Amino acid sequence: MNRQIVQLFGLSMILFATLIAFTSRWTVFEADALKDPNDRRGQANKRELIAEQQIPRGLIKSADGTVLARSEPRGRDEDRVFRRTYPTGDLFSQAVGYSFVEQGKTGLEAFRNDELTGAENEFGTIFSELQSEGREGSDLITTLDAGAQRTAIEALDGQKGSVVAIEPQTGRVRVMATVPGFDPNGIVENQGQVDVLNRATQSQYPPGSTFKVVTAAAALDSGKFTPDSVVDGSSPRTISGAPLANSGGANFGAITLTEALTNSVNTVWAQVGEQIGPKTLLDYMNRFGFNADPQLDYPDGQMVASGVRNAKGDLVDDTGGFDIGRVAIGQGGAEGAILVSPLQMALVASAVGNGGELMRPRLTERVVGKDGRVDERLQPVEQSQVMKRETAEQLAGMMNNVVNEGTGTAAALDGIDVAGKTGTAEVDNATSNQAWFIGFAPVTNPKMAVAVTIERTQGQGGTEAAPIAKQVLQELLQ
Repeated sequence: MNRQIVQLFGLSMILFATLIAFTSRWTVFEADALKDPNDRRGQANKRELIAEQQIPRGLIKSADGTVLARSEPRGRDEDRVFRRTYPTGDLFSQAVGYSFVEQGKTGLEAFRNDELTGAENEFGTIFSELQSEGREGSDLITTLDAGAQRTAIEALDGQKGSVVAIEPQTGRVRVMATVPGFDPNGIVENQGQVDVLNRATQSQYPPGSTFKVVTAAAALDSGKFTPDSVVDGSSPRTISGAPLANSGGANFGAITLTEALTNSVNTVWAQVGEQIGPKTLLDYMNRFGFNADPQLDYPDGQMVASGVRNAKGDLVDDTGGFDIGRVAIGQGGAEGAILVSPLQMALVASAVGNGGELMRPRLTERVVGKDGRVDERLQPVEQSQVMKRETAEQLAGMMNNVVNEGTGTAAALDGIDVAGKTGTAEVDNATSNQAWFIGFAPVTNPKMAVAVTIERTQGQGGTEAAPIAKQVLQELLQ
């Protein structure tokens, strides 16, 4: 064969292979990115952006049927496009998020985009086109409770913070409230001028004494302690070479673990932490879901992992990278401090309330097609077995004591036993507090778990956060 023909043939094959590679890159390997308005490649794909505006996205509703998001048509015929509106304004701004071509997507709008836009496989799309059916999205029914969400926002009363409520037995998230919120209807016009941080899933706070629930679970379930184990609660006491005092300098002497949780005795729980050791504590933290993003149907980029973080902000996953005594009481030292999200602490309370079984949290109840048929119904899924049922029952009794006669009395409900734990962590060089309450009710066969936190308050968990938890539990349990 002529040498020049061979060379020409070889060059043709190389060019053909290059063409195949580039078309595969765009149509296969980067197809999802081209459809994602949050990705720079998707932002440059004007065809996809224009097409998206012509699709009526499905409704998003609360559990009681309240419409949280809908698409409204603008223009006529070939010029008709759809634009998202949010009838409840800022009430569900963080959980639902927003979807605008100019701004991208967040929250459930982003996570459930395929369902909301009626995305189909290739065969299904061709079949629809042959039938001349216009593409439209399915409706999304959430687990969120509109009344309880409103109660939480009103109870926070403008204070920066968050409230999360979860059904322990199902993992349904009933409340995901953040203050400040924002009105998604004006997010395009006011971009860069509003606080869009979801404090329930993205913020990292010192948990204070609410973390003693995690320490107690590890201590009891490992068999190293019982609720009646006696530990010296004198104050101050040297922990990791430095003095540690109880709140107000209170000196308790020899007391049981139940009494130590009821009165939130720092020196007792620091010693418990030292005795169970970092390896055991980290093991139980992992069982509760720490050190990983929550397993929630929500965008990864809008969640952070809770855990012990070093000075660089990195998670500490070894057994010698932190002051175990201080981490055990929800504080920390120079080596590492425990930082958590409100969602994570709601999961802690939920696991204790559900007999030690942690259910995977979820915001979606079901997906419903435009023909009324249920396309998908989400079922409860176990995430992990954190502790034995006997351990959970013991810990629930100890937490019930906290509300009945300890630091959490402001969360008590008439006729319903409540289990809980308060927390007050000093922040801003001890000039203000991070106030906390976590708990569940009823103590026997719990129906609801809750976590409440308030940023930079002068009050304490028992006086600031516990009353808010009471209001939300009342609304959800009525």
